[in-house]
Amino acid sequence: MRVLVLGSGAKEHAVTWMFSKSHRICGLYIAPGNAGTNELGENLKGINPADPEQVAEACSQWNIDYVFCGIEDALENGMVDLLQKRGIPTFGAPKATTRLEADKAHGKAFMKRYEIPSTEGTLVTSVSELERAIQENSGKRLIIKKNGLSRWKAMFDSDQPEKLLEYGSQLLKKDSILLEQYHVGISLSIFALTDGNGFLVLPPCADYKRAKENDQGPATNGMGAICPVPPVSKQTMDRIRDTIIGPSFDGLKREGLMYKGVLFFSVVLTAEGPKLIEYHVRFGDPEAQVLFSLIKSDFGNVVEAIENGTVESFPMQYNDNSAVGVVIASEGYPGETEKEIPLKRIPAFPEKETLVFHGSTRVGEKGETLSTSGRCFTVVGLGNNIVNANTRAYEAVKRIRFDGAWYRNDIGNAFFED
Repeated sequence: MRVLVLGSGAKEHAVTWMFSKSHRICGLYIAPGNAGTNELGENLKGINPADPEQVAEACSQWNIDYVFCGIEDALENGMVDLLQKRGIPTFGAPKATTRLEADKAHGKAFMKRYEIPSTEGTLVTSVSELERAIQENSGKRLIIKKNGLSRWKAMFDSDQPEKLLEYGSQLLKKDSILLEQYHVGISLSIFALTDGNGFLVLPPCADYKRAKENDQGPATNGMGAICPVPPVSKQTMDRIRDTIIGPSFDGLKREGLMYKGVLFFSVVLTAEGPKLIEYHVRFGDPEAQVLFSLIKSDFGNVVEAIENGTVESFPMQYNDNSAVGVVIASEGYPGETEKEIPLKRIPAFPEKETLVFHGSTRVGEKGETLSTSGRCFTVVGLGNNIVNANTRAYEAVKRIRFDGAWYRNDIGNAFFED
């Protein structure tokens, strides 16, 4: 099987790594890829991964048998629709289904239709509506989100009306916004593979969105993740499956929106039980990096099961490890960052203990590794428990250096057992 992976982030490096270990693969290509994927397959630097026609042409040129599409721009541009029309099997959601993610208010309406327990969300389209909604929720901690897709994590929470109004007013200049009540509880990222009929739920992850320790600072696209999540019991996962995951797929079937790929459930464990925050129709970053590091099954066999409609009964195998992923970012992230920073040689680590996934990097003209924007690496430590995994991750992080590099020091700490 000749596989093309679309994208250039750490998530795509992790996907490429998974495919590179498969006995089913005879050709592995990445468009456009990064310095890490360049070591595992062939980077197609001139291909725009969000342009369906360019990707289809590349599939023909390189005799691609299967495309893995997990970037939101490509999905929203109808990548899956076009490739499947051309007879190219593709992992990913069609354009009609991407609206669950690309329009958060639409996703909330879908949850309500199928009686899925969720956090309440109010669509706001003007400053006057925002002022009224904030006044009606006086004294409550609220979350403001950009309703549509955004390159950066456009999100802010506060219990101070003036700050909420200031942030929301700025977002309203570009898009409508969603106003939600803040819920205290553990936030989970749960992924379910689907073959268009059945589904297979993967181990839960928890990610870290804030830039600073103890979940302080501005929101980012993710500064770390862990998998599995120690406090989450089988009973909790069964409840999430019965009340959130199952009804969601039932709704997709009823509305003709099923597909072959993954559905990402962002869930918060509240005092009233699990509640769904939002959907994504792709794997998350950095959650994918920790999740994939625990999968033992041949990934070629996994995607074959998805294509053949047998994913629900697929005997997925996992390591007994825990995984802690720490993101190393450039100075200034999540704001403007300096680019083209030379990166020093990445040390070699035992693969059973530590994995390093490149994010925003590229290979320079002299073969050197350069940064290209904000999140440069995800370092994943593996251990028999979360403490050991955390130790290995941070031991490796300290050995990966470049000017301005920074990272959070507390990934996984909240889940350490006494």
